[in-house]
Amino acid sequence: MAFRWIVNAGLIAIPIGSTLGVLFGIDASRHAAGQAPLFSPPDDGTGSGGSGSGSGSGGSGGSGGGNIPPDSTGGGHGGSHSNDTELGVTVSTYCSLTYGILPPAKGGLNYSLNPNQWGVLAQDGPDAPSGLCMNVTTFNNQTYPTKTSAPEWTVTWKYDMGPETQPVHAYPNIQVLDGLPVTLSDVKAVNFDMAWIYNLGNETKPTSDTPEFDSISLNTNVAIDMFFDGNETNASNSSLAAYEIMVWFAHYGNAAQAIGNSSGIVERKIINQTEFDLYHGSHIIDGKTQNVFTWVASENIESFYGDISPLITELTSKTGTEYPKESDYMGSFGFGTEAYSANQFVTFHVPRLEVNIQT
Repeated sequence: MAFRWIVNAGLIAIPIGSTLGVLFGIDASRHAAGQAPLFSPPDDGTGSGGSGSGSGSGGSGGSGGGNIPPDSTGGGHGGSHSNDTELGVTVSTYCSLTYGILPPAKGGLNYSLNPNQWGVLAQDGPDAPSGLCMNVTTFNNQTYPTKTSAPEWTVTWKYDMGPETQPVHAYPNIQVLDGLPVTLSDVKAVNFDMAWIYNLGNETKPTSDTPEFDSISLNTNVAIDMFFDGNETNASNSSLAAYEIMVWFAHYGNAAQAIGNSSGIVERKIINQTEFDLYHGSHIIDGKTQNVFTWVASENIESFYGDISPLITELTSKTGTEYPKESDYMGSFGFGTEAYSANQFVTFHVPRLEVNIQT
């Protein structure tokens, strides 16, 4: 419990300090463009922001004081939840093992976020202590720079090395809520724009602490995770989907290996001057085989903009039951970091993210 609150204090303070310096400029730009001001009061016009806390357990969570619009719904297991509001910006912290976070977005693409400590749940159950806290930074007027912009978010975590059969403790991530499932034949482009930073400790920094990662035995990756199936319902369920396609933009440590790594590279493809190597393997979930395809960047990429749909169509163009087909559905699209292990706390920060699945 002490860990959670030590981490929370740092996590709540840092994103506010790192973002407020530019928010006034954004507010002026919004006013000039006729958009709602960033620092406007909540819709009902009454009350003022405060702080609150609650438990992710049992489907309840804390909310800000006054009449700040809720930043999440749903529930989760274990951990804690707190909000801190200042100058039209709310930073919410979630230390639950799992919790559905739904930031409102007026007229824009809706996303969900989740600490998603699925490996901890699987290994130790719902009463296991949390090893991770997630921060989500939202604007109280519920509008963002573009219609597809996601809220800024961070996670701070630390786990001991897990067993070889269960090396991943968590996949804290953000997922696209709108427009899925969609038939692959209807997808024209999957435009993806992001920037991320990985640091030691519980503070965000301008650049990653890459040279120091070996010294703390960091094992992790930064990845898109997508699921596909010929059945529309199964495509949205990671346990039932027939196919998983991942895109790794970075990985650190010997434990962070793609499924099928031992079989070697299947092929290579270049997207916007970034070379990706394809690995193919499979695993059994509840007696059913799930084919896993992983495109791994040949060099760690901290910033990317481009259409990643060719990484999907490269697979649907092939024959064989192990490959997805154009008639299959994309049911899930997420982006995050798989947390394997580290000897001290590390922080993953996503200051920019946009997903635009065009049909």
